Amino acid sequence: MTATDESTGIWETIRDAPVPVKALLVGVFVNKLGWFLQVFLVLFLTTSKGFTPVQAGTALGVYGGGSVIGLIIGGSLSDRVGPRAAVMISMFGMAGFVLAIAYVPSYAAVVVVVALAGAVGQFYRPASAALLTELTPKNRQVMIFAVYRLAMNLGTTAAPLIGAALVAVSWNLLFIGEAVAALAYAAVAIVALPKRSAAPVEVTSEDQPSAGGYVAVLRDYKYMLFLLCMFINAAIYMQYLAVLPLHMKADGLSTWWYSAIVALNGFVVITCELLVTKVVQNRPARVVAMTGFVLLGGGLAFYALPGGLAIFVIGTLLWTLAEIIGGPTMFAYPGMAAPKPLLGRYVGSAHAMFGLGSALGPFLGVWIWNTSGTQVWVLCGLAGGIGVVLAYFGMTPTTAEETTTRTAEPELVGGQDE
Repeated sequence: MTATDESTGIWETIRDAPVPVKALLVGVFVNKLGWFLQVFLVLFLTTSKGFTPVQAGTALGVYGGGSVIGLIIGGSLSDRVGPRAAVMISMFGMAGFVLAIAYVPSYAAVVVVVALAGAVGQFYRPASAALLTELTPKNRQVMIFAVYRLAMNLGTTAAPLIGAALVAVSWNLLFIGEAVAALAYAAVAIVALPKRSAAPVEVTSEDQPSAGGYVAVLRDYKYMLFLLCMFINAAIYMQYLAVLPLHMKADGLSTWWYSAIVALNGFVVITCELLVTKVVQNRPARVVAMTGFVLLGGGLAFYALPGGLAIFVIGTLLWTLAEIIGGPTMFAYPGMAAPKPLLGRYVGSAHAMFGLGSALGPFLGVWIWNTSGTQVWVLCGLAGGIGVVLAYFGMTPTTAEETTTRTAEPELVGGQDE
């Protein structure tokens, strides 16, 4: 085993992570345990508030739109006031707006508060990702993002069960629970996160952008190609929630089988992603992303074949493999590619494009399914091919990749606790 393999192992990465990084992992897990609003919003508005399904669906869409805007604002906020302050603003604001949803009297007020909750509640994501990048050695960033994703996935998986138990008692208790989870993350930020970056940032001529703000991001043409990768990735990935249940139902399979397919994906991601990341983390990000797009597009295109349940199982395993191979690298890459002064904006734009793809993907997928049937899966395969090309031209080798190929890894390892 090489020095690089030893220094980037799962337990070594977690054990040697600085306190703020460990705090972020715990904080996001606790926060996701209270991730109730998006899951239960439609049910709450139709059963407790008495609004129509169309009104409830519209409110959920507004929440998604607010989330995309919040990711963009959060990236800028992280660069301006620091990740710690951005997390605190996000969590305190989210707690207040979530509680307000239960008490505002009119539909118009609900929509406004839901939009604000969606936006403010996402400020923390670019800030958290930026801080993980700043505080983690370059050769461990992919692994730490895999651990971060695991914390999010575990919390998100448990949240609906906790939420259902709270709803059985009271709808108000559901919103109180989410507010408490947000405040818990805010408390973690206050106690454990540094006021600014852990070390002073030296801005070199390479890092200094020619124009400030998101204009500088837009001028990074290669990074714009990567942002398109993020959009395509999310748009076709979301078809497992939008089109797959419709397809399985049309083939005469029960809802139970669809639930089993989704559970299979979750089980493989939670149990295998860290192990797979240990193998692929030191590979060039471009190669990992391209491999992910091949498997993602191929797995979804596999659904177009005849063969019944076996086709759905095999296709799901293929795109799940894409998720655990490419996911950590895709979300770590913005921090690798960003100039230091624009770290938050680079991360925020990537998360926003993924959020935009997640919002538009289901709408486009269902529309294509209704007009062209299983051809939607062929188009997903083609989109995956486009993702391969965009990743090749957009994801240039980063400093992190160059670092892991040097022969002086022991020096890197020796400095990891600074």
